[in-house]
Amino acid sequence: MEKSTTQYIDSHDTFNFAKEAKILALKLVNRANSSHIGGSLSIADVLAVLFNGVLKLDPKNPKSPERDFLIYSKAHCSSIYYAVLGLKNFFSTELLEDFCKEGSIFTEHINCRVPGVEYGGGSLGHGLPVACGIALAIKKQGKSNQVYCIVSDGEMEEGSTWEAILFASQQNLSNLTLIIDFNKIQALGKVVDILNLENIENKFQSFGWECLRIDGHNHKEIIGAFQRSHSELKPLAIVCDTIKGKGVSFMENNLKYHYSSPNEEELKSAIKEIENETYIYK
Repeated sequence: MEKSTTQYIDSHDTFNFAKEAKILALKLVNRANSSHIGGSLSIADVLAVLFNGVLKLDPKNPKSPERDFLIYSKAHCSSIYYAVLGLKNFFSTELLEDFCKEGSIFTEHINCRVPGVEYGGGSLGHGLPVACGIALAIKKQGKSNQVYCIVSDGEMEEGSTWEAILFASQQNLSNLTLIIDFNKIQALGKVVDILNLENIENKFQSFGWECLRIDGHNHKEIIGAFQRSHSELKPLAIVCDTIKGKGVSFMENNLKYHYSSPNEEELKSAIKEIENETYIYK
């Protein structure tokens, strides 16, 4: 048997939502003089699709036992995640004025005290093991909840991640979908130079997973990947080829914006570029 998602999702709507979320994330990072805007922009399009038709979530009841689970393991890229949650009414976006302030729940690494956040991350490589545990518990209880986990390509170098990949296959966790933000740049350089992951699709298949590789900015491809029928016997990995700093020309593929935040002039320029983005995907 196979499972699939058939709900209609408008790719133009998700594209426009992603633009709104990216602008809010840019403002948050600028105001707080925070980091990781490059990785936040690279995952924005995937998050826009997930929160606009894929995930079964209720902002008014974020801990509903019927919900799907999203484990956001690349927790350092919090600005975009908080922006998405705020725009989806898990809380008022006005509260995000406290982002990264002392005593705020809106910490630079996502905080599980924030409504809509399942997992508060710090060191990389722990999100997928947590997701596996949740998926196994759901499976043993005979429930239909789905579990999604977003990881960075850098944390695909962690041994704990590959242990979890083996475990998920061994346990036939077909209710688990792993999403890799493959923007190809990590903290200290290019992934290919630090620890080459290619051919990543073959690696997943050899570990007993089903694997897709898509353009992580093409909303139609993203929607299609989540709606595609796949095996009820295997977990699914979706490798999303993305661009660090996507949508802002001076940030794209620029290692500087792993840690640097935009100044006022850069912020204005970045927002203008995002606002002028047009839907080009067929």
